[in-house]
Amino acid sequence: MIPSAFTFYKPDNIEKAVSLMSDFGDEARVIAGGHSLIPVMKQRLTDIKHLIDLSGINEIKGIEITGNQISIGAMTTQVELINNEELFKKAPIIREASLQIADPQVRNLGTIGGNVANGDPANDMPGLMQLLDATYKLSGSNGVRDVKAREFYEGAYFTVREDDEILISISFDAPSGGYAYEKQKRKIGDYATAAAGVILKVENNMCSSASIALTNLSDTPVYCDKAVDIILGKEIDNNILNQVTEACVEQSDPVADQRGPVEFKKYVAGIVIKKALTRAIERT
Repeated sequence: MIPSAFTFYKPDNIEKAVSLMSDFGDEARVIAGGHSLIPVMKQRLTDIKHLIDLSGINEIKGIEITGNQISIGAMTTQVELINNEELFKKAPIIREASLQIADPQVRNLGTIGGNVANGDPANDMPGLMQLLDATYKLSGSNGVRDVKAREFYEGAYFTVREDDEILISISFDAPSGGYAYEKQKRKIGDYATAAAGVILKVENNMCSSASIALTNLSDTPVYCDKAVDIILGKEIDNNILNQVTEACVEQSDPVADQRGPVEFKKYVAGIVIKKALTRAIERT
């Protein structure tokens, strides 16, 4: 189908983009890679009268690494995340997860900002940002503010972002320890049936720090705080890993859809969580 008529804008700085969003309110949307927005426009599931392209704003592109602090501009593409060697050395899980997103065509245009800001529970980066305890920087008519990734998502496609706010960057500390991002999907290019990210630091077979998050197993990304509490300070053995896996599955809340019923999704979740835990431990 063909989208309904809209006016197209391509500002060259974030202030102009915010001003346009403020002027047009709910009738305006920003476009990053466009892989989520364009299909719903073509199906006329949304009535957008003003489309604001962010691709001309250089200040929200690129990767900056200072010591262990990492900042990524919202318009940085997935392929740029994959190809950045310094980022890979500091946070290799970013490359591992990005390589599992869709296909090369999507990764060449899709941006990290579009992936996390849309609020789609099936997107991979929101769960990954829970895992990394990232902070989102938002710019709006009332200025710039920081929001923790773990506090950003309220429901499927609903976030704390105000109508005139634009995500401009994502920052987090470089993780330490073993890592893994495991994803089960029906075919190449599909969203996850279930996915899990794990970062563990193990010393003398004792877990000294941990982070676990799930993708597409609820209407928001799931940070598994109960599972983290179980494994912290414990000796790593199969019994503990089973307890952690069970706690993660219990904290999930999937819905039945074309990828399967709830029972199947929870079963798959248990498999990918256990695999992610095991591989993260191997990498320590």
